[in-house]
Amino acid sequence: RSTLFLACLSASVSAFNAPSSFRFGAACRSFSIPYWAQLSALSTKIRASKPGVVQMSTMSPTDKAKQLAGYKAVDDHVKSGMVVGLGTGSTAYFAVERVGQKLANGELRDIICIPTSERTKQQAQSLKIPLCTLNEKSELDVAIDGADAVDPDLALVKGGGGALLREKMVEVMSKKFICIVDDSKLCKGLGPSFALPVEITPFCHLHTLRVIQKLPEVAGCKAVLRLGDVANNKPDGDKPAVTDNGNYIVDLFFNSPIRDVKSAAAALKKVVGVVEHGLFVGMTHQVIVAGRDGTCRVAGQQGERPWW
Repeated sequence: RSTLFLACLSASVSAFNAPSSFRFGAACRSFSIPYWAQLSALSTKIRASKPGVVQMSTMSPTDKAKQLAGYKAVDDHVKSGMVVGLGTGSTAYFAVERVGQKLANGELRDIICIPTSERTKQQAQSLKIPLCTLNEKSELDVAIDGADAVDPDLALVKGGGGALLREKMVEVMSKKFICIVDDSKLCKGLGPSFALPVEITPFCHLHTLRVIQKLPEVAGCKAVLRLGDVANNKPDGDKPAVTDNGNYIVDLFFNSPIRDVKSAAAALKKVVGVVEHGLFVGMTHQVIVAGRDGTCRVAGQQGERPWW
């Protein structure tokens, strides 16, 4: 039993971008262990023998909603023979998981996927999902990813997980970009609900931060250098967070909504030293919104008008 536990724990490293309640499950699945059938008994034995080593929990209502949105996006939009963009983050995790499931059971064949981060790449490889990069495939059939905030125009704030540059590079080349969120990410206007990430070069980064903060288009924002873990926009270290591309991230905090999202996006892009920003404007084909009550609603093309 202890050997089984160590093997599962080791395998969970490849899925470390998963929600915490699913990391151990991913490890078990990678060893073909019937997850739901054995998890409860196994976790009870582990806690009894080594209290505090592993604290297993049931999936939270938020994670259930994320799973619902991720699975629906794959079921509705991913078909055999496609080139698929795989997003990054706690919601996109479930979409990647679903692609892996459908490949394994034969429902999907002959697809190839482009991951948007090293974390997603590792998860996809653990599920034996065929991968390539934009160097091999510049056009995608569909991309599926989460968002940190969605306004009624389906403009997004993305980059809470630090992968905004690769996400935008992949998703802008997709025929359809499907955004998957739980209903807590819906907002009347972008800015206050989630800080806007901006990826910048390390060279003279404090200078670039000051230039950004002075832009009239983002007036009133507080620009803060992200420290510690790049996938967390809350300070948890004393050194600058570094992206997969070797850059830094500045998070822009707003007390009121950004007045003109398109103008803000254009102004940020013009700043020398800015690599990319987390405003995704005019890119979203559809938003799949999962509620904690277990229901899904779709906004955008082939869906409803945004209702929030």
